Amino acid sequence: MKINKPSFAALLLSSCIVFGVAAVAQAQDASAPPATGQGTEYSEKGADTCLMCHTESWPYPIFPIFKTKHANRADTRTPFAGLQCEACHGPGARHATTGSKDATNSFKETSFLSVGQRNQACLDCHQGNAHIGWIGSTHEINNLACTSCHKLHAEHDPVLAKATQSEVCYKCHARERADFNKSSTHPVRFGLITCSECHSPHGSNAAAMLAKPTVNQTCYTCHAEKRGPFLWEHAPVAEDCTLCHSPHGSARPSLLSKTPPSLCQQCHAVAGHPSVAYTSTALPGGGGGGAAFLLAGGCINCHSQVHGSNHPSGVKLMR
Repeated sequence: MKINKPSFAALLLSSCIVFGVAAVAQAQDASAPPATGQGTEYSEKGADTCLMCHTESWPYPIFPIFKTKHANRADTRTPFAGLQCEACHGPGARHATTGSKDATNSFKETSFLSVGQRNQACLDCHQGNAHIGWIGSTHEINNLACTSCHKLHAEHDPVLAKATQSEVCYKCHARERADFNKSSTHPVRFGLITCSECHSPHGSNAAAMLAKPTVNQTCYTCHAEKRGPFLWEHAPVAEDCTLCHSPHGSARPSLLSKTPPSLCQQCHAVAGHPSVAYTSTALPGGGGGGAAFLLAGGCINCHSQVHGSNHPSGVKLMR
C-alpha cells in the first residue's frame, strides 16, 4: 500500500498526540499520593538514609539490631542482605523527605496500618515451621501483632529467653501469673521452663494452643514415667492429666486441683470402704473425725501407685 507524504505526516502527528497524552497521564498518576498513604519509592542509600535521623540518641533504640540475625548481610535470607530497613518498614523515600509518620510501617499500635498489614511484613519471611499455624490462631483472631510480643531491634528478644519469656506472656495472661506464684507450680518463675515448651504461641490445632496434640502428650514430654503402658491403669490418668492436676499451679501439693480424699471421691464412692472424709459429718456413716486411713496423704497412703502399676498384685494400685 502506497502512503503519500501528507497522509504520513498526519499519521505521525496523531501518534505524537496519543503518546503525549499517555505520558501526561502517567506523570500525573506518578505525582499523585498513594491511596494507602505509604510512599512507593525506596531511599537511594538504604539504611544510611535512616540512620541520619535514627541515631544512637533516638528514644527507641535502633542500633542493637546490628547485633541480631536480621542485620546479617552475609545471610541472603535476612532483611539487610536486600533492602535493609525498608525490607520490613517499606519504601522510605517519602518518609525521609517529608517526615510523615504515615509513610512507612512503624509496627507501632498508633500506625495507620492495620495489625494484619503490619504482621504481613514478618509473615513474608516467617511462614514455615512453628509459624505455619499463625493464620486463624487464637492470637491472630484476637488481633495480636507480632511486635506485641517480639522486640525486633533488641539484641536479645525477651520473649525468646527462658528468664524473661514468662513476663511477656503475663502482660495478657494475668491469671496464669497468679497461678505460677502459688506454692506448687512448674518452675516457670525460676526460669527453668518456658510457656512455649507447652504452648505454641504461633498457633496449634490442639486445645489451648498446646505444642502437642493432647494434654497428656504435652505432659509426657517431661513426665515420661507416667506414660505407661501399665498392667493396671488408672482411668483418669490415661484420659487427661488435668482431671486431677492444675498445670499452671496450685496451693496443694503436686499441683492437685483438690485435696485428697475430696479429689478421689469425685469418682470413688465412700460406700463399703473405710474412706469417709474427715470433714464429711453429713455423709452416711460419717463420724466427724473420719477414718485414720485418710490422714496426711489421704487415699495415697495406701494407693501409692496412683498413676498406674505393673505389679501382678497391683490391681488396687497399692504396689
